[in-house]
Amino acid sequence: MKKIRMKLLSELLKDSKRSDRELAKVLGVSQPTVTRIRHKLVQEGIIRQFTIIPDFSRMGYGIMAITCFKAKMKTELIERARKWTTARPNIIFAGRAEGMGKTGLMISMHTDFAEFSTFIEDLMIEWGDDVEEYSTLLTPLKGTIIKPLSLEYLAQTKINMEG
Repeated sequence: MKKIRMKLLSELLKDSKRSDRELAKVLGVSQPTVTRIRHKLVQEGIIRQFTIIPDFSRMGYGIMAITCFKAKMKTELIERARKWTTARPNIIFAGRAEGMGKTGLMISMHTDFAEFSTFIEDLMIEWGDDVEEYSTLLTPLKGTIIKPLSLEYLAQTKINMEG
């Protein structure tokens, strides 16, 4: 990826609400250049969305769950899984995984343990025949957070994205 595109992407990772004018000053280019590059990054799918990362506990979530599972790998299940996870907005990531004998991973947010338990019951009712085993790691969203969830850390990496 060209240097200016990568710099712009890094700045947007730090704070995507900044104006093109402000970003132009930081990058040392014109505002129309920033607008053009940002538009192209969106058009190419490098930037999928501009969003925020809130304080989840202040939104009412008490638990983040990372659930790993071993599922029977059938191609017809992928679209079914996409629909099932999309219908549950508390699932913030789901994908194929490798390692520890697991084939899939899901990250979900829950208000409390009772709500999480209902979520797992629903998961097993829907997917019990296709999930051979699962394990979940729960982390409270209040208390000791060593490094809060943020994408701005990626702005500090030296990844060279071709595109």
